[in-house]
Amino acid sequence: MLENIRLAFQGIWSHKMRAFLTMLGIIIGIASIISIVSTIKGTNEQIKKNLIGSGNNTVEITLTDSGSDYDMEYGGIPEGVPLLTEETRKEILEIEEVEDAALYNFRDINEGVYYQNQSLTSGKIYGTDINYFSTCGYQVKKGRLFVDKDFEKFRKVAILESDAARNLFQGKDPIGKTIEIKGEPFTVVGLVEKTGEYEIVINSVEEYYTYMSESSGGVFIPAADWPITYQFDEPQSVVARAKTTEDMNKVGKEVAAILNEDVTSSNENLKYKASDTMDRAKSIQELSSTTNKQLIWIASISLLVGGIGVMNIMLVSVTERTSEIGLKKAIGARNETILYQFLTEAVVMTSMGGILGVGAGIVLAQVISKVSGAPVAISVPAILISVLFSMLIGIIFGLLPSIKAAQLNPIDALRHE
Repeated sequence: MLENIRLAFQGIWSHKMRAFLTMLGIIIGIASIISIVSTIKGTNEQIKKNLIGSGNNTVEITLTDSGSDYDMEYGGIPEGVPLLTEETRKEILEIEEVEDAALYNFRDINEGVYYQNQSLTSGKIYGTDINYFSTCGYQVKKGRLFVDKDFEKFRKVAILESDAARNLFQGKDPIGKTIEIKGEPFTVVGLVEKTGEYEIVINSVEEYYTYMSESSGGVFIPAADWPITYQFDEPQSVVARAKTTEDMNKVGKEVAAILNEDVTSSNENLKYKASDTMDRAKSIQELSSTTNKQLIWIASISLLVGGIGVMNIMLVSVTERTSEIGLKKAIGARNETILYQFLTEAVVMTSMGGILGVGAGIVLAQVISKVSGAPVAISVPAILISVLFSMLIGIIFGLLPSIKAAQLNPIDALRHE
């Protein structure tokens, strides 16, 4: 085998330009596939990042009515939906794929949050437990988070997201200032922002309204103060952090199942449901992958052309080396030996084309990223498969010339001019 490989390199080196032009189809095909696959993978990761949120892996489980979030403000306290307890949270934490979980209430802000004459007209207000910020990946930018005493003594304190503070205080330091929430005074004790926050790209009016409340920031108060602000206890929602992005669907379903066990409402449409962020990401990824798979098939045509080129040049090589083949057979070389020699040469040639194609594909992917701004993630499995596939092309398209060489009559081969 090693001798065959040495002879293959010797043959390729003796006809460098011809060998390179033969490999060119393989190089172009492999490079095209590598760059397309890298773009697909990068785009899919970007979709996950945009829809799910920079690796936080959090999934929200909220009370819904006919699939839409239940509106506490207009629907009132739903019958048959009990308050969640710390025991419920501990049961959720027993799920293998769950890293952390927190209980919270939320409402959309429709005015009702003021600092002096300045109002916050969009965003959300949350009533959270002490675990909420660590679960959702918030970090303190200034001030502090909630402490146990805030809950035990029903302290009217609030924490603001950076966007909410900027909109409400217009650049002033919010720490220690008093804001009004539904007519109740709350002292701002902290300023937070999410780690790994990503920039939202808005391409349509629908996306604008989808993300408008999130981009306006959130206001957080202790869950113990929620009845003070909204006059009564309300069923909470749950946010759970999965160990991996792939676990999010399973975590959402299992947490929803735990919460729905205690729902006794006569309204069959009233149930806890996980947000479908992961499903949305998968749907867009499938659409993107379907489109790009067509491009991969188109790029594969160049591999077919490259394979035909390899077959052609190997047939030429057999013709050129007919006398050599006859001499080897005359001194005892078997048909299998001749077949393996030429087959090895074809595989070595296509493998070199595959390796050069991988390098060209990585460079091409980076160029596409720089020019178009499309995210790129190099796929190691795609690289390995491409090299193996190029070797397979060598075997398939090199087989016919190798068989032809092996079946030559030694006397006729020696007489060949």
